[in-house]
Amino acid sequence: MKLRRLWAIVLKEIRQLRRDRITLAMIVVIPVGQLVLFGYAINMNPRGLNAAIADQSQTAASRALVMDMVATGVIEPVADADTPQQLMEMLRRGQVSVGVSIPADFERRRIDGREAVQVLVDGSDTVVQSAAVQLAQMPIDSTVAAPRKVAPISVVAFYNPERRSPVNIVPGLIGVILTMTMVMFTSVAIVRERERGNMELLITTPVSRTELMIGKVLPYAVIGLVQTTVVILLGLWLFDVPIKGSALDVYLAAILLILANLTLGLMISTKAGSQFQAMQMTVFILLPSILLSGFMFPYAGMPKVAQWLAEVLPMTHFLRLIRGVMLRGASLWELWQDVLYLSVFIVVMMTAAVARFSKRLD
Repeated sequence: MKLRRLWAIVLKEIRQLRRDRITLAMIVVIPVGQLVLFGYAINMNPRGLNAAIADQSQTAASRALVMDMVATGVIEPVADADTPQQLMEMLRRGQVSVGVSIPADFERRRIDGREAVQVLVDGSDTVVQSAAVQLAQMPIDSTVAAPRKVAPISVVAFYNPERRSPVNIVPGLIGVILTMTMVMFTSVAIVRERERGNMELLITTPVSRTELMIGKVLPYAVIGLVQTTVVILLGLWLFDVPIKGSALDVYLAAILLILANLTLGLMISTKAGSQFQAMQMTVFILLPSILLSGFMFPYAGMPKVAQWLAEVLPMTHFLRLIRGVMLRGASLWELWQDVLYLSVFIVVMMTAAVARFSKRLD
């Protein structure tokens, strides 16, 4: 082995790395990104859970109790309700994660040492359910010295009272798998044609650029629906994961995420110079999608900056849709904000990909 020849190869690789800006950026961005995401954004103790309050007592003691609950930092009131039924409806629609129901006879129950308050929780997220249980540990002042036989504050979990992890994980896995495969498939689509020398042939055909982009997306969309079906069937068979909503809504939500990821992959493909670069850029999408969307870690536990970043990711909105439909029985119409975002995202990404593709062909 000649050290001179070895050093020449090392210098060549260093110069080539300096020219590859995407790889150079990955060297810095991946460790910094992981450090920030894991150290700053990820929090297993969620705080500030969106809550609705139904205070039918409207007494000084009931208002003080609500203030004490808010002071714990576990909940943050964002809405008021008149009845427990309204709280349950808000939970089903995903408007809140926690509902606090204080009955009209709160004062009498408090004095008698009976169950005085109910905390209704969206149990489809087991971490949120565990956090809400902390509210049941709060003491309520009583003028009776006799021991209480019933807990003054009780927690009622809906949609997953057994706290089974697969009920929460399996719907989220649909999003993870579709994000991983769909972005990866189309992120190399245009680059692969260029590397194989087929780009000139495509340019000479009468197919428009928009038709070319849509034609590359549609086959993978079918594959995505097949993957969705496989995950749903295995979830039902192996883990008894329920589908409380419409199966049509489940597939409509899936197709929204599929198209969003495919168009995002096309955008990456028009930017990347090689298939290797396209795969590297895919990591920038996959890692935050898993960590910030609420799949692995509670969304409510993240700081505001991380939540703003999560709102940009298609998977964050898909998780709200799929868990709302499968676990809570909500309809897509009731979750229209997330449907609207994904629809706009698809249009914007496809338009940008077509525009950038046209520019590169000129």
